[in-house]
Amino acid sequence: MSIVIIRQDNKIEAWKTALEESAKDIQFFSFLEPHPKEDIKVAFVWKHPVGILKDYPNLKYIASFGAGVDFLLDDDTISTDMPITRVVDPILASDMSEFVLASILEYLKNLTHYKKDQLETVWKPQTYRRITDVKVGIMGMGALGSDLAKTLTNVGFEVVGFANSSKKESSIKVYCGHKERNSFLRESNILVCLLPLTPQTEGILNSDLFSQLPKGAYIINVARGGHLNDQDLLDSIDRGQLSGASLDVFHEEPLRENHPFWTHEKINITPHIASVSDITSVIPQLLENYDRFKRDLPLNNLVLRQKGY
Repeated sequence: MSIVIIRQDNKIEAWKTALEESAKDIQFFSFLEPHPKEDIKVAFVWKHPVGILKDYPNLKYIASFGAGVDFLLDDDTISTDMPITRVVDPILASDMSEFVLASILEYLKNLTHYKKDQLETVWKPQTYRRITDVKVGIMGMGALGSDLAKTLTNVGFEVVGFANSSKKESSIKVYCGHKERNSFLRESNILVCLLPLTPQTEGILNSDLFSQLPKGAYIINVARGGHLNDQDLLDSIDRGQLSGASLDVFHEEPLRENHPFWTHEKINITPHIASVSDITSVIPQLLENYDRFKRDLPLNNLVLRQKGY
């Protein structure tokens, strides 16, 4: 039995080498090299070319290299009966929490503004805000959201959460379901999106949602570009309902050169680097699930299609 590695980035050889060093008894193939497709029963995948997995007639199981699986669920050539797993990685979670904390502090202390002033040789102090001046709302209380809540409360932030179903979070108040969403939004001076991308959450960051936030709220999207209505964000910032945004994810990546986000002074852009899967942390999970698959045991972190994650 062999495993095919399918990625559309420049990291495929690094992952293949690390997997081969960790499991010398398993044969790994890059999808870019010649390989016997009929022998492949397992695929390790990240943002594959849509439709490519149907070329493997004996495929039994797909593992995402990361926490996200929307790119797999959006591929209607993959059977709805095909088991799919995702990564739940403590390093991934801590990286995300550090990034969001840095983004919030940058916003409160006007650091991007001062960098712009520096390049223009302008000396112009601005009023800053403190941790105690704002409340952070986290949309999505899965592994990443829960870790972020702990990180922010440890620093001193007041935090509230939102989830579609009841969550046991003793450290913060978590609002649940559509009926409680507006109550959650009204408390969120800084809104962090960590929702999974599903048909129910696509486009959720829109003008209707923004209108429920306190005037001058700030948006941080580190989930998926599909959550955001780009024009609604621009309009809400320009009319003063929102004070700005920090965006790490986009509908199209790389972001096209003529997109208005690039030149908007109140929008910060980063190239989808908030949290990147760590090879040394992810590989043991992938190989453990492969071993469980061979022994016909339940797979860890199995995706529930009805939930979308």
